[in-house]
Amino acid sequence: MKISLIIPYYNGKKIFENNILQMISIFKKYQNEKEIIIVDDFSSDNSSDFLNTLNNNKDFEIKVLKNNKNLGFSSTVNKGVREASGEIIILLNTDVYPQDDFLEPLLKHFEDEKIFAVGCLDKSVEKGKIIERGRGLGCWKRGFLVHRKGEVDKTNTLWVSGGSGAFRKRIWDKLGGLNELYYPFYYEDIDLSYRALKSGYKILFEPKSIVTHEHEKGAIKIKYSDKEIKKIAYRNQFVFVWENATDLSLQFLHFFWLPYHFVKAIFAKDWEFYAGFFQALIILPKIVYSSFIYQKLFIKSDKEVTKGLD
Repeated sequence: MKISLIIPYYNGKKIFENNILQMISIFKKYQNEKEIIIVDDFSSDNSSDFLNTLNNNKDFEIKVLKNNKNLGFSSTVNKGVREASGEIIILLNTDVYPQDDFLEPLLKHFEDEKIFAVGCLDKSVEKGKIIERGRGLGCWKRGFLVHRKGEVDKTNTLWVSGGSGAFRKRIWDKLGGLNELYYPFYYEDIDLSYRALKSGYKILFEPKSIVTHEHEKGAIKIKYSDKEIKKIAYRNQFVFVWENATDLSLQFLHFFWLPYHFVKAIFAKDWEFYAGFFQALIILPKIVYSSFIYQKLFIKSDKEVTKGLD
């Protein structure tokens, strides 16, 4: 099967120069058709010359696409996937580099036609320590989907990371890809995975497919403050609930618990919660529209999706 590696790029020259060499080396060993597509999200780090040199790769095709303005993670990845011709899409962030044998364990799962996505074991470098991530758990609590890191000794997962995972393009296109309402980042991969599960497809976590994620060197940590990141995360939590929760009991509980969350935020002086809420409220018509489109594919309830993953 042909594979397409999609890499969203934004101001990551220093770390990406090393990681892309590792990625190219691994792709050379894959015997079938392959391509690499790098999408530059309007970088300002004078990396154009460096990216253009990658077009001269002689072993397989490398395309470099460029946005005319900063569009955020979802839009940038979607642009790369639209240009891809592979049956399987591999997504890797610029601050991620894979181990030599990471491809084979991922790809074997796609023999099952119902498999939409397979996630990698993400060895995340955080404050000098290695935290093993990649398998996600979650449950509905007090009106929101509360998600957390799961142990890496099982293969079921609630989502596959958009920074280190493999996706079947045919199903990706059917689901509509990443929802671009989750601008500029966060929750877009949880959302896509959740919609896939709710539409009857399968996703898995593969612990033998290992990548190293230099989390603290990524563009998000460099460009955005902790308060800005928190505000974005809150807004996208609201977007997720309003878009995906179709069980009437969950819809009731979400609005029932909202006063509690508002009061709690006041006492904690968590003004980012309010900012996130109002930013989501502003785009409510767009959320309702995307929910209407997505729900046409749903065949499972919210309760069924999270069963065994809480």
